[in-house]
Amino acid sequence: MLNNRTFAALAIGLAMLGCKSAQPTSGGAAVSAEGSATQATAGDGASAEQVKASYLSGGTTKAYIQDPTLNNMNAAEVKIPANWHFQGVLYQGGNCASIPTPVFRATSPDGLSFVERMPPLGWFYGQGPFIKYMPQSDCLPFKGAMSAQEYLKYLAATMKLDYLSDDPVPAELTASTQQSIDRAAAAYAGSYATMHAQPPKTTVELARAIVSTKNGTFVMKGRLAVMVNCTESYYAGQKSLLRGMADMPPSTVDKCTAETQYISAPEAKFETLVKAWDGQSLGATELNEWGQAWIQRNNQQSQQRIAQMNATAAAQRQASAQQFQHDQAVRQQMHEQFMQTMQAGTDRSMARTQASMNARSTAASDWVDYALDRQTVRDPNTGQMNKVSSSYTHTWVDSTGKNSYQTNDVNANPNGVLPGNWTQQTQTHGDGTSY
Repeated sequence: MLNNRTFAALAIGLAMLGCKSAQPTSGGAAVSAEGSATQATAGDGASAEQVKASYLSGGTTKAYIQDPTLNNMNAAEVKIPANWHFQGVLYQGGNCASIPTPVFRATSPDGLSFVERMPPLGWFYGQGPFIKYMPQSDCLPFKGAMSAQEYLKYLAATMKLDYLSDDPVPAELTASTQQSIDRAAAAYAGSYATMHAQPPKTTVELARAIVSTKNGTFVMKGRLAVMVNCTESYYAGQKSLLRGMADMPPSTVDKCTAETQYISAPEAKFETLVKAWDGQSLGATELNEWGQAWIQRNNQQSQQRIAQMNATAAAQRQASAQQFQHDQAVRQQMHEQFMQTMQAGTDRSMARTQASMNARSTAASDWVDYALDRQTVRDPNTGQMNKVSSSYTHTWVDSTGKNSYQTNDVNANPNGVLPGNWTQQTQTHGDGTSY
C-alpha cells in the first residue's frame, strides 16, 4: 500500500531539478507552442545583462501540467519566463520508474535555448531468487550499482552529446539532500519496527555535467543535472513446505530511478541562462493536493488487489489440500515443469528487455520528442533545426528563418500566398540525423 513515504524521494533533491513542494494552485493546462520560429531578443554579441533581460523580459508566468487519470487535475505548476514557449505532460511511469513525474520543455523565443525535465528511467539489480520476479520490460540494462556521474556519461553518449566535464554540485544542496533522507528514514522507522520488518535503505546521489552539441551552425552548451534515487529492500528466506523442495534463500533487491534536467543554450549565452533560471527559482512545483489524491487512489487499488490475491490464495489452498495425497513423483514432476516455465518466461523477458533497450539507446531523442508531442525539422538550405509541434505533417520556414508555417495539406504552399520566400523543412530524428 502506498503512503506519503512513496513520494518522499520526490521531495529529495527537488532544487537540483527545479522542482519544489507547494500548496495546490488552480489554473488551466498549459498550451504548447505551435512550433513557430520568432526573432531572438538578444544577439550573440549582446552583453550578459542584455541576454538575461531577454530571457526574463515580460517577467515570469505559470503553466500547468494536468493528470488525465484524475479528471485532468492540476498535478504541477511550472514557472517559466513569460515570453517562452512551453510543452508539458505528466509521465505516468512504467514498471521501473513507477511514480508519475512532470515532464516539460520550455523554449526561448528564438528556439535555440531551452530547459527540459526529461522522463525518469530506472533499473533493478540484486541477488537471490526474488530478483527474478522484478519487472524488466521497460528497465535500463544495468546489472549493478551506477554512480550519478557515471549515469550522466551514459546519458550524454545516448543523447549524442559531447561530455565536456563534471560540474560540482553545491555543498549546501548535497547536505540538504542527506538531511531529507535522514528525516524520511526517521519518520517511518517506527512503522517498520511495529511490523518487525527491516526498513528499506534509501540513498540519493546528485550529479551535474557540462555537455555540448551543435544545432545547425550554432555551438550549443548544456548542463545535465541528475538525481539518482536507489532503494534497497531485503526479503527474508523461507523454509520449504514440501518434502524434497529446497528452502528459498533470502534476497536483496535494489531499485534505482534517475530523474534528469537538461539546460541548453548557444555557448555565449549558456552561463547567463543558467544564472537566470537558477536565480529566479524557475521550474516545476508538484502540487500537494494532487499528490494526496494520487496516493489515495492507489491505496484503494492496492486494497482491491490484496483482497483479490487473498481470495485466489484461499482457493489455491483448498485445491492444494485436495491434491495433498498425490504421489511424490507427480509433485516433483510438477515442480520441474514449473521451474522450466519460469526460466523460459525469464529468458523471454530478458530478450524483450534487451531488444527494447537497443531501440531506446539508438533513438533516445525520438522518444523524448514523442513524449513531448513534438518533431524535429531541418532547413535543407541552412541546416538550421527547430523543434515544432508534431500535430502537422508539413512545415515551411521563410528566408529569414524567423517565421514558420505548419499544415497537414500536402498541396499547401505559402509561396505567393504569404510574403517572402518559403522553404519546406525536412523532418529528421530528434537528434537531427536524417531518416
